[in-house]
Amino acid sequence: MSSPFYYLNRHLIFLAVGIVLAVIAARTELKSIEQYNQMLLLGCFVLLLAVFTPGLGSTVNGARRWINLGISKFQTVEAVKVLYIVWLSSYLVRFRDEVNATWPAMLKPLGVAGALVVLLLLQPDFGSSTLLLAITAGMLVLGGVNMPRMSMPVIIGLVGMSALAIIEPYRMRRITSFLDPWADQQGDGYQLSNALMAVGRGEWTGVGLGNSVQKLYYLPEAHTDFIFSVTAEEFGFLGTCVIVALYALLVGRTFWLGMRCVEMKRHFSGYIAFGIGLWISMQTFVSIGVNLGILPTKGLTLPLISSGGSSVLMTCVAMGLLLRVSYELKRAERRQAVRIGGAEDAAAEPMDEPAAPVAASVPMSAEPVAAAATNAARGTSRLQSRVEPTFGRLS
Repeated sequence: MSSPFYYLNRHLIFLAVGIVLAVIAARTELKSIEQYNQMLLLGCFVLLLAVFTPGLGSTVNGARRWINLGISKFQTVEAVKVLYIVWLSSYLVRFRDEVNATWPAMLKPLGVAGALVVLLLLQPDFGSSTLLLAITAGMLVLGGVNMPRMSMPVIIGLVGMSALAIIEPYRMRRITSFLDPWADQQGDGYQLSNALMAVGRGEWTGVGLGNSVQKLYYLPEAHTDFIFSVTAEEFGFLGTCVIVALYALLVGRTFWLGMRCVEMKRHFSGYIAFGIGLWISMQTFVSIGVNLGILPTKGLTLPLISSGGSSVLMTCVAMGLLLRVSYELKRAERRQAVRIGGAEDAAAEPMDEPAAPVAASVPMSAEPVAAAATNAARGTSRLQSRVEPTFGRLS
């Protein structure tokens, strides 16, 4: 770490590898991924259990969240986020109507999320646990779950996570220091107070790239959890507004993509887009909120900006999946346009023989007319895109 560009070079290397993984993900058919949905769920549990394997798991700052790959360490929960979103998307497709109508279908993904959260809390990783539960609740709501029925698990989850935060002394200290970091500036409020000083020094336009003072042995984890504070110091308020706008553009495009997929009845693709959008938006909000002192300190990186190899790699994979979703959506739209155009051309062609006149003396039976009307209605209903219950309520 003698080079001043150590973290930059390391970040660029992971970004290059991540781009390769994104290309692979973008060239993989989503239907082939959906076939292995149960293996994806199994992979989530295997990855979270791997950190407890002697000789493979690695402990950093008292947390056992990494596995040692020799040349680098990998934080398994980052891969779990992607695998879990894809699995839950597949589940919502297979049990789309049941999730909205029955308790067991709704509780199964919540039970799976609860089991994963238990493994995360053993590491411990409270921030990722909360994020995983929030992604689950968000995807269930967007998937059309019954809202009154969903309110009970949400309340239980909030009470449970609040209790876990209160009974652990170090988590409680984080909450109290977040409320008033200046009361113990050299103790529990050290990180947040220095982060706020970095943000304040940036003012409107910042002190310039590389001229941050707080990152020089004052602000801990300046290249990971508190990268936004350093960015605010060097680029100022205007620079941070640009970053927030780029994230808003990415998340907005992701949710728009999900809506278009649902309208085209490509629900698996749509749920993947929704899940990734929820993940990126909530993790970005928490990371920025921690740096600005509006949320308690959590160990969540800022996607694609923080110097975290595991986070960069898996975020790139998620971007590759979004590119695949977009590609398959455009392909489906082109095929639909061709079918509609062909049907219009066929309807416009003149008939070779005139239609035989209908005998006025022969009355039409009521049963064929009713059957024809029923068949026409059925055919029309098949052409109409199914709108999810959630979107129906919002419209």
